[in-house]
Amino acid sequence: MATHVSEIEIAKVPRGRQIRFYLGNSFIFSLLVVASLLMLAPLIWMFSTSLRLPRESFSLPPQWLPTDFHAENYAAVFAEVPFFRFFFNSVFVSGMVVAGQLLTASMAAYAFARLRFPGQGMLFVVLMSSLMIPIQATIIPIFVLLRYMHLSDTLWSLILPGWSSAFGVFLLRQYFLTIPDDLEDAARLDGASHWQIFTQIVLPLAAPALAVLAILTFNGYWNEFFRPLIFITSYDRFPLPLGLVTLRGYLGNGSVAVVLAGVALSLLPVLILYIFTQKYLVEGITLTGIKG
Repeated sequence: MATHVSEIEIAKVPRGRQIRFYLGNSFIFSLLVVASLLMLAPLIWMFSTSLRLPRESFSLPPQWLPTDFHAENYAAVFAEVPFFRFFFNSVFVSGMVVAGQLLTASMAAYAFARLRFPGQGMLFVVLMSSLMIPIQATIIPIFVLLRYMHLSDTLWSLILPGWSSAFGVFLLRQYFLTIPDDLEDAARLDGASHWQIFTQIVLPLAAPALAVLAILTFNGYWNEFFRPLIFITSYDRFPLPLGLVTLRGYLGNGSVAVVLAGVALSLLPVLILYIFTQKYLVEGITLTGIKG
C-alpha cells in the first residue's frame, strides 16, 4: 500500500522533476556500485592470486581471474605452519575478550546510564577521552605491567588488557538510555535491586547492542597483529595473523600465493560470522544512536 501511494505521489510531480529524481537515484546507485567494486577489488585479487602459481602473483597488468586454479597453495598452508594451532589461539583470545568485554562494558554502561554518583560526568568525559589515545602510546606501560604479573608471552597478555573498552561502554550506554525508565520504576516497586534490574530487565532488552559489541570486538581482535607482535614470542602461542606471517619465509622469499591462501582461510570465520549476524549488526547500530 505504501509503495502504491508513493507511486501516485510521484505521478503528481511535474515531468521534469521526475526525470531529475530518477537521474539522481541512478547516479547515486552507480556511485555506490563503483565504490563497492573498489572496496572488493583487493579481496578479489587476493582470492584470485591464492589460486595461481607463485610466478604469476605479480603479473602486470594484474590478472583478476586465476589461470591454473592451483589449489595446492591451500594445502601448502597446512603443511608449512601449524594452522589449526594458530586458529585455536585466535579463537581462544577473541572469545575470551568478547566475553570479558561484554561483562565489564555492560556493567560500566549501566552505571553511567542509570546510576547517579559524584563526578559521573567528568569520569565519563575522561573515559571517552581515552579513545583518542593510540595504543602505541600505552603499549610500553602495559608490557611492563604484564611482565611484573608474569603474564608476558602468554595468551592472557592479549586477553586481560582487552577486557576494558571505552567504545563498548559508550555503545551500550547509548542503548541503555533508550530503555524506558518506567520499566525500572515498576521493578523497584516490586522490590528489585539494581543487580536484578540489570540482569533481568536491561540486559535482555539490550541484546541487539550486545550483539553489535560482540561482533565488532571479535572482528577487531581476530585481525589484531600489533599487540601479539609485542607480547608473544613463543611460536606455538602465535595467533593466526602473526602466525601467517611466517609463511613468507626467511627474508620474505616465500610464496605470495601461499601467504594469500592463508589469509583467505583466516577470513572465513569473520565472513561466516557476518553473514549470520548482519541483521543484528544493522539493528543494533541503528538503535544505539536514537538517544544521547
